[in-house]
Amino acid sequence: MKRTFNMVILLVFTLSFFNAAPTEYETTDTKMAILKFKTEIVDYGTIVQNSDGMRIFSFTNTGDAPLLITKVKTTCGCTVPSYSKAPIMPGESGVLNIKYDTKRLGSFTKTITVTSNAEGGNKILKIKGNIVTSK
Repeated sequence: MKRTFNMVILLVFTLSFFNAAPTEYETTDTKMAILKFKTEIVDYGTIVQNSDGMRIFSFTNTGDAPLLITKVKTTCGCTVPSYSKAPIMPGESGVLNIKYDTKRLGSFTKTITVTSNAEGGNKILKIKGNIVTSK
């Protein structure tokens, strides 16, 4: 009985300690970058083999803090991204260039993962299309 009483007192004391401690998240700055793409899927349609594989994903930082893209990863080496490493200020726009290797024939669907400091974490983009031989 005495042991149970001591455990209850210890539990009450511990809970009151955590409730009395100031929480850091209440005092931190809540400004956040928001990465908004014009489109999240680029459809190449049907294109001829060895044609230009460059496409653009346009985006805007609609948040109130600078946006910093830290990494862009593709599902294969046939898709090559390029982007600015400089911060995108609130209200400003930027582009993510994607070059797909159009030597490969047939349908394709590839995923691009954009890692940044934006709200919501990683952003998933897609490219798709069909490559045919020239007639």
